[in-house]
Amino acid sequence: MEAPRLIAGLTRLVRDVGTAEEMAQDALVAALEQWPNEGVPKNPGAWLMTTAKRRAIDQIRRNETYRRKVEEVGRDLEEATPDIGDVVAEDDGIGDDLLRLVFVACHPVLSTEARAALTLRLLGGLATDEIARAFLVPEPTMAQRIVRAKKTLAKAQVPFEVPQGDELAARLSSVLEVVYLIFNEGYSATAGDDWMRPQLCADALRLGRILARLAAREPEVHGLVALMEIQASRAAARTGPDGEPILLADQNRSRWDQLLIRRGLAALEQAEALIDDKPGPYVLQAAIAACHARARHFDDTDWARIAWLYEHLAETMPSPVVELNRAVAVSMAFGPEMGLALLDQLMEIPAMQNYHLLPSVRGDFLAKLGRLPEARAEFERAASLTRNERERTLLLARAAACG
Repeated sequence: MEAPRLIAGLTRLVRDVGTAEEMAQDALVAALEQWPNEGVPKNPGAWLMTTAKRRAIDQIRRNETYRRKVEEVGRDLEEATPDIGDVVAEDDGIGDDLLRLVFVACHPVLSTEARAALTLRLLGGLATDEIARAFLVPEPTMAQRIVRAKKTLAKAQVPFEVPQGDELAARLSSVLEVVYLIFNEGYSATAGDDWMRPQLCADALRLGRILARLAAREPEVHGLVALMEIQASRAAARTGPDGEPILLADQNRSRWDQLLIRRGLAALEQAEALIDDKPGPYVLQAAIAACHARARHFDDTDWARIAWLYEHLAETMPSPVVELNRAVAVSMAFGPEMGLALLDQLMEIPAMQNYHLLPSVRGDFLAKLGRLPEARAEFERAASLTRNERERTLLLARAAACG
């Protein structure tokens, strides 16, 4: 968890990411050698950063062309870290350039939609069409939104820093939205040849854990971390040997990561303890994920509670996608007829017209009702709409299974 932060801080000093990685590794090795005998310091991250800086100074001293830089780094280190055992973390206590960039992209001079889109573009490495699909808007609209957002930030001269105090609280909700969108793109890639993009999930989880330290009294922060931890626990069971998708009902739950589940449930408990009024959308979604995590087998899932949680989520965060998921839960709890009735209400919503999961779910309900020709047509439509090759193969296989 500390390695990326070390590399980011050292890169700022030595201006070379390769050298920064080496210095970070040296510091981690030093910790492995010293901590078992001397004990873990009160501030492990700061200890590592100080050790890494000193290794960086030793490296710089071996190169005469960096003599002046040695003096600058050494002076800063001497002034800021008089005692390696009691040293405090540098800068704003985060030391994470990636997180700073998230807050820059989520600056209030931008609209909520622009904040999320720009962060996905800058930090998630997503193409414009992928971001457009995440927001269910046309690609040209998203392209214009991203261009305008960049121009707005440049004009406002937004500083590269993490906000403090009231400004931090005001910008936190859009940051959480962005982090979760990044996680979702990693968890279920909208396009490409892979079902998952694990590095995006890892980046989002790292950012979420840092945010949980930064805003420790915010239940929604812990709710988001809980949600991502539990969702990430299924990663190893979501794909087969050749990378093919494995649906929730068919997953081998012994492959779910129990450490991540325990961490997620603990974060959810922490979030619920901080709630003053009603739970927010991330706490509710984490509670839904917890229902799946606690079920030892698919048939043990408490679908009635999940349907109830989705109903409250729809009140808190109205969205056709939330209604789609509620329809799935209602179908599992009370039968596909009831689920299909809810789905039919979504058919005329413009934003859902090209959303591939709507015909995919509808095909599943129809297949369970024995209406196989209709189910096949829905699966084929869903396959034509998805941009993910693995998902297309799965949907066409389900269509073929309908005869």
